Amino acid sequence: MIKVNIHQAKTHLSRYLARLKAGETLIICKRNTPIAEVRALPQAGQRKRPIGLAKGQFKVPPSFFEPLPDDIIEAFEGKES
Repeated sequence: MIKVNIHQAKTHLSRYLARLKAGETLIICKRNTPIAEVRALPQAGQRKRPIGLAKGQFKVPPSFFEPLPDDIIEAFEGKES
């Protein structure tokens, strides 16, 4: 546990963040009286998503492959209709 006053926390925030990531807890004090506790968030799993997760749940309609209307193409190109 790291106990610091507000000025120290503001001055050395990046240093404390590295220690928080390692699992420590930061207690921020005002005039040596604790007012806040800061902890790192739990890291979400970083595993790859499997291929074909939604297989069979969606079918691309044939209209998807048709050319876009001219007004939509012009909008993408920044031209006014």
